[in-house]
Amino acid sequence: MAVKQTAGRDALGEFAPKFAQLNDDVLFGEVWSRESLLSLRDRSLVTVVSLMSQGLVDSSFRYHLMSAKQNGITKTEMAEILTHAAFYAGWPKAWAAFRMAKEVFEEEITDSNADEKTKHQNSMIFPIGQPNDGFAQYFVGNSYLAPLSTSQVGIYNVTFEPKCRNNWHVHHADQGGGQILICVAGEGYYQEWGKEAQKLHPGDVVNIPVGVKHWHGAAPDSWFSHLAVEVPGVNCTNEWLESVSDEVYASL
Repeated sequence: MAVKQTAGRDALGEFAPKFAQLNDDVLFGEVWSRESLLSLRDRSLVTVVSLMSQGLVDSSFRYHLMSAKQNGITKTEMAEILTHAAFYAGWPKAWAAFRMAKEVFEEEITDSNADEKTKHQNSMIFPIGQPNDGFAQYFVGNSYLAPLSTSQVGIYNVTFEPKCRNNWHVHHADQGGGQILICVAGEGYYQEWGKEAQKLHPGDVVNIPVGVKHWHGAAPDSWFSHLAVEVPGVNCTNEWLESVSDEVYASL
């Protein structure tokens, strides 16, 4: 159903009231409402192509791109529409249109990622926390850190976005030390140097002794969270090594 438009009156109501009335009541009020003859989706398609063919990639073009998305035109379909129209309207006009269309439809991807993050948060009782900026250099992809206990025993909830993983690393200590991973949400991997990777699910526990080279992170299609429990010891340190290559990760 077409949304009642007030843009004309908002922008030009005092300066050009008749134009504003024609824009809001006739163009958007009557023409766009004739859905029994042409659907909103098809009207969006026609409008986007018409504006692109004139090289009008301004705020009105962005508005109609957003309307097209709301009216059911997918990112893939929009790319095909603009590609097809490029041969008739002109290649430079298509480039200009694609720049704006990419911005509008990538907002959908960002929104989708945010939704998946929210779903992941709702699947566990521990907070995701803040971006793990202090250790970002040792991760491929984005991770988040929520300190749960910083006295007696350090316990941190570490969350990985899909495909994120930390570098190969080793825990050292003169006595005691090491780390325990308790998986709380999503799916991930743990791998020790020279061994096959193991899939991790909520409830799994991994004991990591000192001196063992290893990495852990999320599966390609899932967010993943584990509690990292620091085992008390003497002179405990972490040695960060090379990243887990895309080839190694893709082979899992």
